[in-house]
Amino acid sequence: MSTPHAGASQSGSPKQPVPPKQPRAAVVVQRLREQVTSGVWAVGERIPKEAELMELLGVSRGTLREGVKALSHAGMLEVRQGDGTYVRARSELEGTASRSVREHTAAHVFEVRQVLDTQAARLASERATGDGVRELQRILDAALAAWDAGRVEEWAELDWEFHRGVARLSENPLLEELYSGFAGAFKRDLMNQSVHPDFDPSLQPGHQDLIAAIASGDPETAEHSVRCGLIIAESRS
Repeated sequence: MSTPHAGASQSGSPKQPVPPKQPRAAVVVQRLREQVTSGVWAVGERIPKEAELMELLGVSRGTLREGVKALSHAGMLEVRQGDGTYVRARSELEGTASRSVREHTAAHVFEVRQVLDTQAARLASERATGDGVRELQRILDAALAAWDAGRVEEWAELDWEFHRGVARLSENPLLEELYSGFAGAFKRDLMNQSVHPDFDPSLQPGHQDLIAAIASGDPETAEHSVRCGLIIAESRS
């Protein structure tokens, strides 16, 4: 009678290798990342204090700080001494893109935005649903209402949400993550445009034209409306 092969169990199935145990800090990184990517902690929000997180995750202060430090280096979290830790980006990719944007010239950033904006518009016009188009219209209406009421910073935030909404409608999560890395530069550019005496977003049809092109599934017109808007934005930056 033959004996079982050393690489098989008594039932004849091959033995499964035991996966190596993850270091505690790696588990902390994973758990913290999940809180951000799932939206439990939003971008710009302060995460719970150390004591609460230590209890929640069941780890020591040193292990928790190691995990927070790793995500801080990746650009997802920002530690503000004496204030707390804030969510800076929804993913490591978005955080890296955001940090990279700050290290390049405005001209270089604008050139890359042209590529991302136009491709997002084309894909959105091919893939957007009726609900997605209605959400874009809701954001645009809210942005214009904020501008008319003199709430310029709120308008800039909503205008950014409009553009990120177009990227989201592309149904390409990688494109959306890359685009989201431009948030800081995009908002600064909007605030710079807002001080021009002849600037009035309610008189510029670009965004409304883009919505119409996306709704009708017209990628050529969608791209054209974006390019026209970018030319105007560049002239005022």
